[in-house]
Amino acid sequence: MIFAPRSCPSRPGFAMTTRIFRATDRQYMAMNLNVIGSSPAWPNPGGAHSGYLLEENGRSLLLDCGPGVLSRLRASNGWPVIDAVAITHFHLDHWGDLVPWVWGSMYRGQEKPLPKPELWVFEGGRSYLENLGTRLGFPDMFDRAFVLHEYRGGEPFAAGGFEVLALRLPHYTLETYGFRVTGEDVTLAYSGDSAPSDHLVELARDADLFVCEATLERAEFDGELRGHLDAEEAIDAYRRAGAARLLLTHRPFELPLDDGLEGAYDGLELTIAPRVARSADSASGSRPAP
Repeated sequence: MIFAPRSCPSRPGFAMTTRIFRATDRQYMAMNLNVIGSSPAWPNPGGAHSGYLLEENGRSLLLDCGPGVLSRLRASNGWPVIDAVAITHFHLDHWGDLVPWVWGSMYRGQEKPLPKPELWVFEGGRSYLENLGTRLGFPDMFDRAFVLHEYRGGEPFAAGGFEVLALRLPHYTLETYGFRVTGEDVTLAYSGDSAPSDHLVELARDADLFVCEATLERAEFDGELRGHLDAEEAIDAYRRAGAARLLLTHRPFELPLDDGLEGAYDGLELTIAPRVARSADSASGSRPAP
């Protein structure tokens, strides 16, 4: 029996239950995605910035942590209990809520220590955060709330029990990465912010779900140095990559998507079926259970 992927609005930050897919004589593990925030560089009405929570078999990984994400995570747990956070780049809308996360951890944790998630930033990011901490409060302020690690582009690393590969992507002049996250049986690709690039296509190659930014109304509205995609460019990358499913995000509220395209919104929950399970289900002619 195979449960089809589902999407439904819900309270942001709500923990999700892992689903098991049975195809032929093997069980496959699904991955759950909770879109905590999906706004572009400016907030959509009532929205949070970038934050995508992955859960599988009791493990959790938050991809980016922009302004508004911590508040939404707190809506269900009081304080987030997450294994790891990974940051694609240092534009504020992708990491800004790490700062209040630090203050909350320090002051709320005085009576009872709060859990310290892993925090993954690209090589050189630790120094960036130390310099920022010197200006904001303490050089080691981020170490007080997180177990800090650095990743290298092109080298897999383990974050929160998931295997992650970071690939360098073009985003104006800023050092920026996209993530390819692999669980037991599912692979999710996340663009972060990116201009059109062959590296973006490789990031999403044969992924079960490609979460891709589509900030622009039209490509010509970007700068001379490109940093974002329009929807057609995101679709082109998805098709070239051969990914199974596309979820467009980082999209301004004022730019609705064409019919047939799937757009992220705050509170969206997806259960991502492994490609092999879907293929087996299709071959057998079985239907999703209600």
